[in-house]
Amino acid sequence: MSAIAFDTLKFAKRLKEAGFTEQQAEALADAEAELIEQNLATKRDIADLKRDIADVKRDIKELEVTLRNEIKQLDVTLRGEIKQLDVTLRGEIKQLDVKIEQIRSDLARDLKGLEYRMTIKLGTMMVVAVAAMATLVKLL
Repeated sequence: MSAIAFDTLKFAKRLKEAGFTEQQAEALADAEAELIEQNLATKRDIADLKRDIADVKRDIKELEVTLRNEIKQLDVTLRGEIKQLDVTLRGEIKQLDVKIEQIRSDLARDLKGLEYRMTIKLGTMMVVAVAAMATLVKLL
């Protein structure tokens, strides 16, 4: 039974008044009633649809909770990995600082050694120059 009342007799009378034969009017009225009955949503159809919508809403809520938990887990994991990378990088930076300081020390030591050798060579050259001048003075 249709959820809406469709008066086939009244519809058929109107069709007859409009010039349809009785047979045509009855056939059209029956076809229209059948069409309405097949396509009209009943209270049960609406209740089923509401139940389906409620199920979808519940599924969405469950999915939201699951996704939030997964995001939290990823956040914790990523924070841990970032912290580990931070510790690793800080360690590597300290090692580089030590190497740079060692290179500075080696360079300073090498420069002092070079300065010392140049002082000795300059002193030697001065002694030779003084000796050469003394020899020239004696010869002249």
